[in-house]
Amino acid sequence: MKKQFDVAILGAGLAGRLAAWRLVRAGRRVALIERAGPDGAGAAAHVAAAMLAPLAESAISERRIVELGLASVDLWRAWVDELAGEAGTGERVFFQEAGTLVVWHAHDRGEMPLFTSRVRAVAPPELVGERMRRLDAGGIAGLEPALAGRFQQGLLLAGEGQLDNRAVLRVLLACAVAAGVHCVWEAGEVDEGDLARLGIDARAVLDCRGLGARAAWPAEGGTGSRGPLPGLRGLRGEVARVYAPDVELHRPVRLLHPRYPIYIAPKPNHLFVIGATELESEDDSPMSVRSALELLSAAYSLHPAFGEARVLELNVQRRPTRPDHLPAIRVDQQACVVRLNGLYRHGFLISPAVVQAACEVVDALLAGDPAAHAVSASVRWPGMIAPVHGAAVLH
Repeated sequence: MKKQFDVAILGAGLAGRLAAWRLVRAGRRVALIERAGPDGAGAAAHVAAAMLAPLAESAISERRIVELGLASVDLWRAWVDELAGEAGTGERVFFQEAGTLVVWHAHDRGEMPLFTSRVRAVAPPELVGERMRRLDAGGIAGLEPALAGRFQQGLLLAGEGQLDNRAVLRVLLACAVAAGVHCVWEAGEVDEGDLARLGIDARAVLDCRGLGARAAWPAEGGTGSRGPLPGLRGLRGEVARVYAPDVELHRPVRLLHPRYPIYIAPKPNHLFVIGATELESEDDSPMSVRSALELLSAAYSLHPAFGEARVLELNVQRRPTRPDHLPAIRVDQQACVVRLNGLYRHGFLISPAVVQAACEVVDALLAGDPAAHAVSASVRWPGMIAPVHGAAVLH
């Protein structure tokens, strides 16, 4: 006999868990279906640095990412407090808003004007004026005593933050389950057509499968050198996690470099997440020696005490990416299916605002709204939410 639900959510990564928690709190009966287990190890969010840095990301992103990021940081601030009040485990998610420190070695000083010019070209001028502050050697030392004397100039991007990515996944799931979410683990590769086999009858489906939903995102817009660009593809990201008890940093640090700019995000208990920009590759094989050397050498150049750090993990993950590198929500009114995808490298930065918009669409579907794609979020985020007819996206 099938169980009745208002919403079936496919995929228990960051977006799926956020949506399950928000929808069940709103009184919806929710089923969460995941191809793997509850630890989230297969999700891109499991290896992410979870930095909330809209201004820093504006150097390589569109204005929409900055706007979604600013809205999402506000949501994270409120939601972390809500999660703390609901979590039966007593675990509080590490959440910090101490800004991002940007530094560069003297021989790479030419990277600073390139970085700031890109930020000024994308981010709102008032945000840049309010948050981007130049630092001299004394200013850097005042913020990060461990870096005293190591850099002569830097930038502070005030107001930016970070989270503990794995704690977020754990606590979100604990709170969702405690509120009544029904979970189906180890379901394998499934789509909305498999719900009956799993004993689930849902009035609406929210698809948060990331790259697992590739078949539901046909090619759209633009062409590459080899023909139409895929509607969804994976971009390889590489991240090292190290334990460095002799390094004390108080905020994420970005080290500018012409070939491999990196970020170092300090987490509780002297854990550091070290990563760089993505690689245009679908390869998900283990990290290469070259990549590991570049990441760890850059960290060592930031502070020599990283030379004695212990390497805990060298992780590789593919981020689900659309041709324009922007998130999208597609609404199949006839099938009552909402698809959320394309969070790219910005999952933690933008997921609250994107998930909030997707939940608004789901609510409209459940209410029988004949134009569920035209919710208020579609006005706030024009172009992000669109209706589909069959397999074709309507433009």
